[in-house]
Amino acid sequence: MRQIRNFCIIAHIDHGKSTLADRLLEVTGTVSIREMKEQLLDGMDLEREKGITIKLQPVRMQWKGVELNLIDTPGHADFGYEVSRSLYAVEGALLVVDAAQGIQAQTLANVYMAIEADLEIIPVINKIDLPAADVNKVEAEIIALLGCRPEDILKISAKTGIGVEDLLDSVIDRVPPPVKSDDSHLKALIFDSFYDEYRGVILYIRVFSGQIKAQDKLRLIQNQADCLATEVGHFAPKYQKDPLLDWGQIGYVVTNLKDLEKARVGDTISLQADPVEQPLPGYKEVRPFVYAGIFPSSNQDYPQLRDALIKLSLNDSALVYQAESAEVLGFGFRVGCLGLLHLEIVKERLAREYNLDIIITNPTVEYQYLGVDGEVYSLHSAGDLPDPTRIAEIREPWVSGEIVIPNKYLGSIIELVHGLRGRQRELSYLDKDMVVMGFEAPMANLLTDFYDRIKSLTAGYGSYNYQFDKFVADDLVKLDILVAGDKVDALSMIVHRKEAISVGREVLDKLLKILPRQQFQISLQAAIGGKIIARENIRSMGKNVTAKLYGGDVTRKNKLRDKQKAGKKRMKQLGKVEIPHEAFMVLMKRDD
Repeated sequence: MRQIRNFCIIAHIDHGKSTLADRLLEVTGTVSIREMKEQLLDGMDLEREKGITIKLQPVRMQWKGVELNLIDTPGHADFGYEVSRSLYAVEGALLVVDAAQGIQAQTLANVYMAIEADLEIIPVINKIDLPAADVNKVEAEIIALLGCRPEDILKISAKTGIGVEDLLDSVIDRVPPPVKSDDSHLKALIFDSFYDEYRGVILYIRVFSGQIKAQDKLRLIQNQADCLATEVGHFAPKYQKDPLLDWGQIGYVVTNLKDLEKARVGDTISLQADPVEQPLPGYKEVRPFVYAGIFPSSNQDYPQLRDALIKLSLNDSALVYQAESAEVLGFGFRVGCLGLLHLEIVKERLAREYNLDIIITNPTVEYQYLGVDGEVYSLHSAGDLPDPTRIAEIREPWVSGEIVIPNKYLGSIIELVHGLRGRQRELSYLDKDMVVMGFEAPMANLLTDFYDRIKSLTAGYGSYNYQFDKFVADDLVKLDILVAGDKVDALSMIVHRKEAISVGREVLDKLLKILPRQQFQISLQAAIGGKIIARENIRSMGKNVTAKLYGGDVTRKNKLRDKQKAGKKRMKQLGKVEIPHEAFMVLMKRDD
């Protein structure tokens, strides 16, 4: 075990984690030059197309006789749960900071998580070869943040390979080896899992004590599920079969599990013959921020969608779902995600990996309401709100977080936060130019374009992160959208009373552009209870019914026009408006 080092790479998005992982694989000879390519550990097509890491990925390397187990992690805040799980499987973390951008919001969030996990943090300044690099400034920021010495900070270029060998030496010197416990029972933590069509459920594990071999009969302690280990091995970065996984090692176990929902991330693996009584601490249960309805475009695809979500949630433990139905869309699922990017990735993966054509309704957040009976109830959809006479108050989720910005943009950002019903909290300075502003705000108002507006107001230099804080009671109302007099539950939402008119008009304006014209006039209305607060009309399609007439008495034309009017009036009473799929995405991006 003294020859093992387990560590991960953490950083803000685009600070060079995946590039550094590529260089480490190249320098250690884990991957040959012929097999080498950019973003080697990013196996999904989506990761390559978007240039981001979505899933954590482990790999084993050898350097100067020491086994190095690396976990490459995502940088985007929506995938922070992947980072937190990685931290509990390792003893050290490389904190990578861009030499041009310096410390950003997600850098702070990752540092707090690494300190909480009691890891050895090795600060690394990356991209020192860039013309815009300001190494001294970034070094001062890191010293102020971590309280470390200048000689503790490594300066590298992951792209060119400068300083990468020294980094590997520092990992061996500074990251502690796994600690051997007195207990020899098998204890292994599941930090990720994956469903393979041909091999079944594959568990990614970190062994804390004991050994695990092929054909061992295993028990998942928390779920009390039994299975057989058909194969064990490590990541090189492809699956590499081994005779066994020993104390302190990171690897995979192929199982014969039939019930996919039993293989939960955070569970403890032990032997059936001699199971442990106390499981490993595992992980905090993830709390989704964003909820949306996902429905198959054809009800015949409902079973395939259900199976796809079961398999996807095995690989993406931050994804939660429950069945629901809507009058317009039929049977589907209410899905919980950690943010809009996470929701977009889920949608893309369902389409690509499971070949499903799906409809997604307006994203919303979780609300609570206090009933007149004194009970508190959770709400994932505005359609679940009961009759107003049964509600004492409605509560919305508030978040607290930090925004990292250049000092000169502070006034604009404070104004933005206040405009979203938020509040500024403490201010602290990383240096004379960069300021960290604490804030709190309603989560619903940050969903759609808060990140884009921060980038716009700060010329691209701002960043933020946040976490759920508490539920706050306020003057919240249910906003209903009516199309041709019929209430569309899938478009209903919960909004603050002050914002109801502007949000209602915004939705109607978008529906006005999306809904096709009919032979009769369509009324679009936004309402709170029985009160209409906004209205738009979609004009009926015109048809010249007198075109076939030439000459003759004008009464003949009037007779045809009257007949057309009567027909349109009857169609308006009986006609139904079919709402296209795009209408259910109208709030994915709000207009300024």
